[in-house]
Amino acid sequence: MTPPAAPVEIAPAGMSPAAPVEIAPSEVKQPTSDTDVRPDRPWKVIVWNDPINLMSYVTFVFQKLFGYSKEKATQLMLDVHYKGRAVVSDGPKEKAEMDVFRLHEHGLWATMEHDD
Repeated sequence: MTPPAAPVEIAPAGMSPAAPVEIAPSEVKQPTSDTDVRPDRPWKVIVWNDPINLMSYVTFVFQKLFGYSKEKATQLMLDVHYKGRAVVSDGPKEKAEMDVFRLHEHGLWATMEHDD
C-alpha cells in the first residue's frame, strides 16, 4: 500500500506559492442592499390600567423593578389609574422587552412601542 501523496500548492502564474496575497477592500459610495441601516429609535414601556391590581401594589412594583422613589412610583401609578396608562421606562428594544416581561411576571398589563 502506498502512502497518500502530499498536498500540492498551486500558485497563480508569476507568483511563488509562499508569496503573500494582498486584497484591498473596494469603496462603496451607497449601500447596495435594501436593508434599513438607520439606528433603532428608542422604545417606551407602557403600563395600562386594570381593575385587578391595588394601587399600593402597582406603586410597590414600580419601586421594586425600576428603583423609583415612592413619590415617583406613586405619580406613575396615579397616571395609570386616572389617565389609563403611564410610560414607566424607555430605551433599546431588548431592555423594553425585558421590562415588559418583568411587569407581566408581576401581574401588570404592559406593552411597548416606538418612542416618537
